[in-house]
Amino acid sequence: MSRAITMEEPIRVGILGGGQLADMLALAGYPLGLRFRVLDPNPAAPAGHLAERLTGAFDDPAALDRLADGVRVITYETETVPVTAVRHLRLRGIAVRPGRRPLHVTRDRFHEKRFLGRRGIPTAEFRLVTSEAELRRAVDELGTPVIAKTRTLGYDGRGQTRIHSARDVSAAWNAGNGRPLIVERFVAFRRELSLVCVRSLTGEIRYYPLVENVHVEGILRTTTAPAPGITAAIQTRAESIGKQLLETLDYVGVLAIELFETTDDLLVNELAPRVHNSGHWTIEGAACSQFENHLRAILGWPLRPTCARGHAIMLNTIGRIPSPADIAVDEDAFLHDYRKTPRPRRKVGHVTLVDSDPERLAVRARRLAPILAEIERGAP
Repeated sequence: MSRAITMEEPIRVGILGGGQLADMLALAGYPLGLRFRVLDPNPAAPAGHLAERLTGAFDDPAALDRLADGVRVITYETETVPVTAVRHLRLRGIAVRPGRRPLHVTRDRFHEKRFLGRRGIPTAEFRLVTSEAELRRAVDELGTPVIAKTRTLGYDGRGQTRIHSARDVSAAWNAGNGRPLIVERFVAFRRELSLVCVRSLTGEIRYYPLVENVHVEGILRTTTAPAPGITAAIQTRAESIGKQLLETLDYVGVLAIELFETTDDLLVNELAPRVHNSGHWTIEGAACSQFENHLRAILGWPLRPTCARGHAIMLNTIGRIPSPADIAVDEDAFLHDYRKTPRPRRKVGHVTLVDSDPERLAVRARRLAPILAEIERGAP
């Protein structure tokens, strides 16, 4: 096992990806004395205002070498990073955490489903299809409705098509541009949950409370933490899934597990080998944020508590960022601006509300939600 890095050493952390997740990692790390360098194909990647930003492709060996120069550890904020990038960095002797295997498993939905199935972790029934004829046969076998998803690069509802009847098959196949698809039986779930958990370099594991997520058109709109009505048995079941995944993958860092709660079990929808949108509430709403604990994990530092500080609701701002004046209806709202160019359906920020009273918190969220929706409708 690699030597733990002491807190007294000056440390620079490298991040593959320079989006808002890298930005929030840097915000969490600066009070700890950390400094950051990011690599991103986008020359305007948001994390560049806090970190040294390198512009280049993730598979460019020269760019990867510049990223690695003088850093103690490298992490990634996106599953779009190719496994070859991690392999190149490891050959240079640079620690990359979580590492190659979690990335290989999670960046391809077929690999992920097969990995979960082989370990007895329940998911929606699915088929891999490589032609329109196979798609039609999968729809016949699974029944409708089903969800057709691209194997890679699907995010915020992109790369996903719902098939309601056999008449939709040709259009769904064409929408995928002939790429192999995963076809999933529709799950009649009670609600969507997620578990954010973290494992340290020494194998210590901590779990945040289960949260409830609401998606609209594939985009996460709100996260409520802790999820209302969660029993100890459901939390324990989720944590058992998390423990199995973390230990099987020899995982170091934050892992997010998206779940469907059904009438009799939890099904895993997707995994995210990184800090996650459904964990943003932890910045203000938990004893230690997912971002600080991720950094602590990859550096070999002790983890901090993951308990909630009361109750929280996170609302994503879509299309256009509100101003502080826009959300002044709630003077205790925490606004996070990702400094992204406004665009329809794009997450450009989030607002978090924290309260000791869950009913009062829900009232505050209902008062703020229409304001954010009106701002979204005005997005360019």
